[in-house]
Amino acid sequence: MRRFVTYAVSLFAASSLSAAAFAQPAPQAPAPRVVPPAYPQAPRAPQGAPNILLVLLDDAGFATSSAFGGKARTPNLERFAAEGVRYNQFNTTSICSPTRAALLTGRNHHQVGFGNLMDIPAGFDGYNTVWKPQTASVARILQLNGYSTAAFGKWHNTPRWETSAAGPFNHWPTGLGFDHFYGFLSGTDDQWEPHLYNDTTQIPNPATPEQGYHLTKDLVGKAVSWVDDHEVLAGNRPYFLYFATGAVHMPHNAAPEWIAKNKGRFDEGWDHYREEAFARQKQLGVIPADAKLTPRPAGLPAWSSLSAEQKHLYAHQMEVFSAYMEETDQQVGKLVDTLRARPGGDNLLVFYIVGDNGGSGEGGLEGTIVNEGASGVGAPDSFALQFANYNKLGGPDVANNYAAGWAWATSTPFQWMKQVASHFGGTRNPLIVDWPGHTQASDKVRTQFSHVNDIAPTILDILGVSLPEQIDGAQQIPFEGHSLLPTFTNPAAPEAHTEQYFEIFANRAIYKDGWVAAARHDYEPWNLLHEVQKLYTSSTQNDRWELYHIATDYSEADDLATKEPQKLEELKKEFTAEAQRNGVFPLLPPPVGAPTIVAPDKHDFTYPSDISGLPPNAIPVLAGRAHRVETEVDTASDNGRGVIVAQGGRLGGYVLYEKDGHLVFENSIFGQTHEVIAASERLPAHVVKIGYAFTPDAGHAPHGGLWQPPTDGILQLLVNGKVVAQGKIHKYPAVAGSYSETFDIGQDRGSQVSHDLAGKSPYGGKLGATHLTVQ
Repeated sequence: MRRFVTYAVSLFAASSLSAAAFAQPAPQAPAPRVVPPAYPQAPRAPQGAPNILLVLLDDAGFATSSAFGGKARTPNLERFAAEGVRYNQFNTTSICSPTRAALLTGRNHHQVGFGNLMDIPAGFDGYNTVWKPQTASVARILQLNGYSTAAFGKWHNTPRWETSAAGPFNHWPTGLGFDHFYGFLSGTDDQWEPHLYNDTTQIPNPATPEQGYHLTKDLVGKAVSWVDDHEVLAGNRPYFLYFATGAVHMPHNAAPEWIAKNKGRFDEGWDHYREEAFARQKQLGVIPADAKLTPRPAGLPAWSSLSAEQKHLYAHQMEVFSAYMEETDQQVGKLVDTLRARPGGDNLLVFYIVGDNGGSGEGGLEGTIVNEGASGVGAPDSFALQFANYNKLGGPDVANNYAAGWAWATSTPFQWMKQVASHFGGTRNPLIVDWPGHTQASDKVRTQFSHVNDIAPTILDILGVSLPEQIDGAQQIPFEGHSLLPTFTNPAAPEAHTEQYFEIFANRAIYKDGWVAAARHDYEPWNLLHEVQKLYTSSTQNDRWELYHIATDYSEADDLATKEPQKLEELKKEFTAEAQRNGVFPLLPPPVGAPTIVAPDKHDFTYPSDISGLPPNAIPVLAGRAHRVETEVDTASDNGRGVIVAQGGRLGGYVLYEKDGHLVFENSIFGQTHEVIAASERLPAHVVKIGYAFTPDAGHAPHGGLWQPPTDGILQLLVNGKVVAQGKIHKYPAVAGSYSETFDIGQDRGSQVSHDLAGKSPYGGKLGATHLTVQ
């Protein structure tokens, strides 16, 4: 062992000596590199990139504005038309959500998932209303290219089961490319008392109608404030501002002074309106000199056939609508002028689309004074009722829409109206582009066929930016639209958009190289809301195809189907190919089975005392179902009044409240009839369980259809589990009178169900959790 240790020590010593003998000088450390601090660089917009304002009005037909021959006086729109360029063959999809989806993506509406309204999804890719990540919005593309982005006004493109405070929010505006959103999510809202969101948060209205509040005016103010903030905080970036008014969709909410300006202007009726508008359109040059005026649909009455009372009411409906349009023109003009006066305003590019479809026929043959959705579920909306409320039209107490004859009139010179995607009365809308220094030959109308999906490609072409292959990890499908930029300076630029299909509610058509093949589905658009169940069970096999050569027949007046059968068959095959490529089939997929916020098999619900603002689809369906609502209240500290539970608003709903110490239930039947059941005895002055129970009449089981009709039944008021009052109520709950009114605990947000309560009427005592049990 000693020998091994000695050997090892000797070996170690020798090794050390050897290493020392051959040691090299230690290398010098490299001089430290000086690395300047750096941060990721935000994207920068191309040099000279314009600020962009995209304006979209709602439900304004081709012949609404005076700039395109209509009688609504729109001096600002006329001014923009004189400064910029006008397009007279610009097309939408014929209805709300699909037009917006195509506009904001540059793709076809079925490709985005919006073959139909947000409100009636179906379980197919083209109809499920779930915005496809493969179709990123132009706002998102602009974000990636150094723009600030904001959306104001109507949205109507979020799946209905994602519209609650729980989200998810990736299909809200702020999840689809907009830095900021201020507006409403639904297809329509009250202009006097809307249901507003700031980004993803529901907020109270800034003011009341009595204080002069009106939504369009508010939207303009908020948009200007956003631009001012942007200039201070991010003035080195251009902005993209999407301004989509609720106007002029129903309810036609207009101030009395604007209505008064239109007194007597429409007494000659819709037939005369068409003739006058047609003549003015030719005089303005917005339609060809050889265009023909198409006839009235068989289902619409001639003005001369109406009674004196009918004429009186219907003329006033149009006075209100025209006032609404004129007031909107003033506000949009104010917005444009204000932005032009701000820094960067000399480089403001304005796209102004006057309507997302043709005139709205959903008011039916007589018009409405309750929300149009309510007319399909038994709302009392007779002519007599409307006539009795004549002086309320335009105001906060009604939700009026005009008679369908006016929808046809404001779609002059074309056939049909909104919904009817097969014909230009549903799809043809004015477009004006105004970009000082970049649009030329304003006196020459642009006649190239174009489509709402052309706007996004045009914006990218202006910037010299290509559609990325991938956005946020999703492979992008190509644009379907084409750039309009060459037409800004050259009225005779070659037509780029040479083919386009159309389809809504099985109304379908295809345009190709100056020809249109069209098949209108066999229903009347003014009866849609009354016959929606029938529509979705109807066959499309017998729909008749028509053929038009619009290169020489601008208004689709001469059907050539029998003269050119070969051309018709060619185009029908082309439609089938395009429909298959874009996910249009099956036609009329049933709107059933969509996801819900509320689990369908859940029967017991508990809501905390401070919850409110739940959208209609965030609570279970109550119509036709026995149910019970109860909560504990401490009446010792209350003031004897206030809302306990409410759903709906002044156009229909119900509210349980305390008044002067008594428990009261009020059922508002679409705002026209109020049924009140009240307890005769005061509530005890201590903690007490209160509520109500509803038992529907026999034979009123829920049918699970698109809209559940309200039902009759017995309503019982409960105190500590005992019945203290009961009575018969009808058409409960009549909440279809509003698309946006909410379910509230401890107050009544939005407009109020009861006329006997002031303001939101918060409950004066202490509320416990509210329990809802549904059979």
